[in-house]
Amino acid sequence: MSAEKKQNHGLRRLLNRDVHIARLLALMAVWLVFLAFTAPKFFRVISFQTMASQFPEFGVMALGVMLCMITGGIDLSVVGVANFTGVTMGMLLKVMVDGEGQLMWYAIPAVIVIGICVGAVCGLFNGFLISKVPIPPILATLGSFELFTGISVIITNGKAVAKLPMRYAEVLAGRLGPVPVQAVIFILVAIVVGVLLSKTSYGLKIYMLGTSERAARYSGLRVDWLLLQTYMISGMCAAIGGLIMLSNYNTARADFGLVYTLQCVLIVVLGGVSPTGGKGKLTGVLLSICMLQLLSSGLNRFPQINSFFIPLIWGGVLLLVMVLDFFTDKTKINKRGV
Repeated sequence: MSAEKKQNHGLRRLLNRDVHIARLLALMAVWLVFLAFTAPKFFRVISFQTMASQFPEFGVMALGVMLCMITGGIDLSVVGVANFTGVTMGMLLKVMVDGEGQLMWYAIPAVIVIGICVGAVCGLFNGFLISKVPIPPILATLGSFELFTGISVIITNGKAVAKLPMRYAEVLAGRLGPVPVQAVIFILVAIVVGVLLSKTSYGLKIYMLGTSERAARYSGLRVDWLLLQTYMISGMCAAIGGLIMLSNYNTARADFGLVYTLQCVLIVVLGGVSPTGGKGKLTGVLLSICMLQLLSSGLNRFPQINSFFIPLIWGGVLLLVMVLDFFTDKTKINKRGV
């Protein structure tokens, strides 16, 4: 068999084995062909640069939600953590200026490190509620979302944290050559998450936990510690998303990006992560992020489509994917004769 035939055979095996990747590639191809005929200006370099600066906001949050869902849980607090981080770090930026109104030399690294630590603490709080109290993940993180959002409203009196030093936005919302810095940050986070899942014992353990918590406990895994770690990482991802939003808007509010909660869950499920845990790949989630950004940016090319319909589309797609997954899994079981 020639090398080309082997490569094609390997690609077919991959697509047959992972229906989610095959589905996403097919949807992406159809959507791009449709845009090529209806909105050819979409395929300009500036369009892809704009998308590369937009998707890291929710893309980084989705990576944290993915880890939680692999364990059999979920993190609905990511937007609340992101906004809380943005608000507190925006306030910190405003005081880290010299007499001429310029940021101190250490301000940006300090804000990034402290912001990620804030996210880690928020994530540990979620992990404590889920592992020690214990509260079901969906209720614990929904409650903490409201808690962090409420704290953000109180400390800002419901107003925006604005008039921030421009230097922060210039650095984190700038470009490294043609590539937006936000996309570089996302790639680095994705690499770290990929290494955790595929190259460390942590990845194997959370898959075991998601498959069966009882079996994980009987096998000697420290389940509580694993949950604390996972929700801490999710909180850190949410905080990074908040720092990116802060740079994109140069403003922070308690109610930014509320639609991102549904969007993150949709990305993870569409990418092939099982809502019941124990199954999912980073590759599918990354492809899902790209697909949703292409879909969202493409819809903006049609002014006759009201932007208020987009959450409706996301919700419909989420339900459709879960129904398709149900019947796909049922078909596989019937074929095996189980």
